[in-house]
Amino acid sequence: MAKIDFGGILEDVVTRDEFTIEKTREILKNEVVAVIGYGVQGPAQALNMKDNGIDVIIGQAPEFKADWDKAVADGFVPGKTLFDIEEAASKGTIIQYLVSDAAQRMLWPRIKPQLKEGDALYFSHGFSITYKEHTGVVPPSNIDVILCAPKGSGTSVRRNFLAGAGINSSYSVFQDYTGKATDRILAIGIAIGSGFLFPTTFEKEVYSDLTGERGVLMGALAGIMDAQYQVLRENGHSPSEAFNETVEELTQSLIRLVDEKGMDWMYANCSATAQRGALDWRPRFKEAVMPVFKELYKRVKSGEECVRVLQSTGAPNYKELLNAELNELGNSELWKAGAAVRKLRPGNR
Repeated sequence: MAKIDFGGILEDVVTRDEFTIEKTREILKNEVVAVIGYGVQGPAQALNMKDNGIDVIIGQAPEFKADWDKAVADGFVPGKTLFDIEEAASKGTIIQYLVSDAAQRMLWPRIKPQLKEGDALYFSHGFSITYKEHTGVVPPSNIDVILCAPKGSGTSVRRNFLAGAGINSSYSVFQDYTGKATDRILAIGIAIGSGFLFPTTFEKEVYSDLTGERGVLMGALAGIMDAQYQVLRENGHSPSEAFNETVEELTQSLIRLVDEKGMDWMYANCSATAQRGALDWRPRFKEAVMPVFKELYKRVKSGEECVRVLQSTGAPNYKELLNAELNELGNSELWKAGAAVRKLRPGNR
């Protein structure tokens, strides 16, 4: 492990330089990795491992035809490397449980009997284990329980891998029955395309993840954009101007500077007028949203957000309701303006 200084705090980070793909292949040479669920994270992690020379099979319910057909299109062969869920879980020695959180609760009675002594049960989210009183996912004591959580969507995991960049991931060992759980999870972490692996716990992973998704990464970002766009429109600005100042400049210019060298670098490369305004208004926005973030974290830690997720995503008409909400978002003037602006980009006309 490398010691990295994070603003005066030293943290252990595992890199591909020290934990090489050759070491990964050696550790996993006798393992069969069964990827359960070919939806969001499953395809990316499975294909990256396959490309890295790892023995990978897929467990997917055939009745979910789109996901089954995608696995076939990606080169997995029914009866050889593609099976129903129970059969794949029984054949695997490392079982990657990559269905949705609600599906993990529902499928657990079918998965648990397939786990053999010495197997490893792998998660990419700490949800089911941390909130076990709500999910009922309690692993047997004679297996390893491990986690690797890429900090990005499955699409990003695959794209970064193909670009040779890798993606940041968190990792954790919840239960080490075999004595080799740490080696297993670090090897899998590298095999799925992680560039850097940061230690965490199942609990901290899910608390930070749920807070981030509801906060800066998705919920807060979309809400702030809605508010600024609305204010600009109410004051007579055109849809294109309001969209450009709310979204386009952020995604196509400024956030790339933040990614490159940090927020101070982005500020330094903007006008003096922009710098002054941003520095003045930053504390006001922080003060305004701090109570919301504190309430959000409290709800995540107490399990209230877990209950909300399980109740809503477990409803029989959930997909219908979700699509209605997503359509409402996509059909808003803000994102219709966005679609029009994107069409003007080179290559889209």
